[in-house]
Amino acid sequence: MTEQVQLSVQNLKMHFPIHRGFISRVVGHVKAVDDVNLHVLSGETLGLVGESGCGKTTVGRCIARAYTPSGGDIFYQNKQGAQVNLATLPKNELQPYRREVRMIFQDPYASLNPRMNVLNIIGQPLKIHGVAKGKELEDRVATLLKRVGLQPEYMKRYPHAFSGGQRQRISIARALALEPRLVIGDEPVSALDVSVQAQILNLLQDLQAELKLTYLFISHDLSVVEYIANRVAVMYVGKLVEVAPTSKLFATPKHPYTEALLSAVPKPDPRLRSQRIILEGDIADPANPPSGCYFHLRCRYAAKVCGENTPELRELSPGHSVACHLAEQLQLQGVHYQ
Repeated sequence: MTEQVQLSVQNLKMHFPIHRGFISRVVGHVKAVDDVNLHVLSGETLGLVGESGCGKTTVGRCIARAYTPSGGDIFYQNKQGAQVNLATLPKNELQPYRREVRMIFQDPYASLNPRMNVLNIIGQPLKIHGVAKGKELEDRVATLLKRVGLQPEYMKRYPHAFSGGQRQRISIARALALEPRLVIGDEPVSALDVSVQAQILNLLQDLQAELKLTYLFISHDLSVVEYIANRVAVMYVGKLVEVAPTSKLFATPKHPYTEALLSAVPKPDPRLRSQRIILEGDIADPANPPSGCYFHLRCRYAAKVCGENTPELRELSPGHSVACHLAEQLQLQGVHYQ
C-alpha cells in the first residue's frame, strides 16, 4: 500500500430541504452530512461506521455523485495523477469518473433488475460507456463471473435464480466491469448470512490485492470493519467524531461514542465480555441539532463545555483524530481479546 492520497473529502455537506405547505416552501434542512473531512489512501480500505441514520451512506453517495453535495470538496486523483473536484464537476463531465468510482449497494435483492439477466446486468455499464458489445461483451462478462466465483453459464439466468450471496457476487462483478480504482461498499454484507459474509469479505480482499483497488467500506458492524479495514472513521449525526488506524481505535478509543459502539462488539470468549454501555436519550435530530457537541446529551462524561462549544476534529497522536473536548482526560475502554 502506498501513501498516495486517492480521495480527499473536505468540509463536505449534504443538506436536504424540508418542504411544508401548499406551495412546498422550504422551512428548514436535514443536515445529513455536516462538515465531514476524511481521506482515503491508494490501495487501503477505510471503514466508515456509525448508527443507522448517521449519514455514512450519504457520504458514499456524494462521493459517487449519486447526490450533488450542498457544499465542500471531493478531490479525487484520476489515472493521469491529476486532482479533480468531483463535488463541483458538471454532470456532463462526470462520465469518465463513473468508470473509476463504482459502488456496491447494500441489498442484493433490490439492486439487481429482476427483468434483466446476468449478462445484461453486468454488461450494461460496458454498453453505456462503449467499452464492448456482442461477443466481446459476453467474453468480458464470463471473465468477470469467474473472477467473483460464479460460472459463466449463469449469464443467461435472472436474479430470482440466485441466493443472496450469489446476487452480491453479481453486484461486485458489475462494479468491477469498468476496471474502477475506487470502490464504495455501502454495507455490502449486512443483508447476508454470517458464513456468506465471510466469503464475500475474503473475495473483496482478494480482488483488492489482485486489481489494486481502493475501498471505502461503509458499515454499522464493527466486527466486519475490524476484519477488513486499515483505518476506521466513526460518524455521529452527520459529523466525524473519531478517525484512527483500526487496531488503535479498537484498543484505545478516544471518543465516548466510539467506546459505546465497541462495547457492543461480540467477543468469542465469554470471560472477556466487557460491560455493555447503554446510551440513554434519543439520537440528535439532524434537522434541529443541539448546541455544542451533538453527542453531549447522551454522553456520561459530558461537561459544561460540551454543550456550549462544538469540538473540532483534531489530531491527538499520529493518525488518530478525535472531536471531543475531554479526549486527553478520559480513559476509555476498548476491545481486548486476551
